[in-house]
Amino acid sequence: MGFLDKAKDLLAKNSDKVDSAIDKAGDLVDKRTQGKYASQVNKVQDAAKKAVADNAAQGQVPPGQHSGQEPPASPPPAAPRKQDPPTAPPTS
Repeated sequence: MGFLDKAKDLLAKNSDKVDSAIDKAGDLVDKRTQGKYASQVNKVQDAAKKAVADNAAQGQVPPGQHSGQEPPASPPPAAPRKQDPPTAPPTS
């Protein structure tokens, strides 16, 4: 399991704490900028929370597969059927 997989698992398991941290970070930015960028900060907070929620939903591992394991590859698409070249008409 790679580092990113571990991070995603932790985010999925602690999404409520991550949402709280996102709120606190946004509040800190608002305080430091005296609310000058409040609307942009709110948009970023919403996007970050949505990303965490989406990641948590994707973090569910299908049965028979371990976390960090890639899903089995699907079979390649069938190759188009090759046609025989046209034959010349008989000459008499």
